[in-house]
Amino acid sequence: MTMDPGAAAVLHAHHNADQPGGRQDATLPVVEVREPRDHRSRSIVGAHLVLLRDGDVLLGKRHPDSAFAPSTWHLPAGHREDMESAVACMVRETEEETGLRIPQSDLSLVHVLDLLDPGSTIPRMGLFFAPSRWEGEPVVREPECCTEWCWWPLDALPEPIVEYTRVALEAISNGTFYVPMGWS
Repeated sequence: MTMDPGAAAVLHAHHNADQPGGRQDATLPVVEVREPRDHRSRSIVGAHLVLLRDGDVLLGKRHPDSAFAPSTWHLPAGHREDMESAVACMVRETEEETGLRIPQSDLSLVHVLDLLDPGSTIPRMGLFFAPSRWEGEPVVREPECCTEWCWWPLDALPEPIVEYTRVALEAISNGTFYVPMGWS
């Protein structure tokens, strides 16, 4: 049986501290845990804003030169940065992209999309948040990423749209909280 790297490091430090030639003072050893890169599967975490107004959802048209989904409609979204919670990411990305201000406490998790893109070896976990309220009107704040923001009826989404965006919005409309996509 293999041991968790953290537990192994603590046992090793404890063992060395109690041995002759080990630590002679009364201080506890500092244990640094280094997990091997392949120890656990890692996923990219993305936060997506599901902003509804009068039955319409806010979507942005991605720039034609965008590396991801050029000229395609998508929700306000982004990846979380180091040591950033998903809700903090959502608040930051929303303001950066749209100028809208949403307090973290006004966001609710409404859907989880567990995505494996074709040809990718890195899974993505899409967390979809809906605000109970917000301040401001959407404006294009990153024109190199998004060329316009528009409100679209949930039953008449534009084309082309990012496929997982469509899947998530349909699942949310049907009350489905979790959808795996691309795993089979």
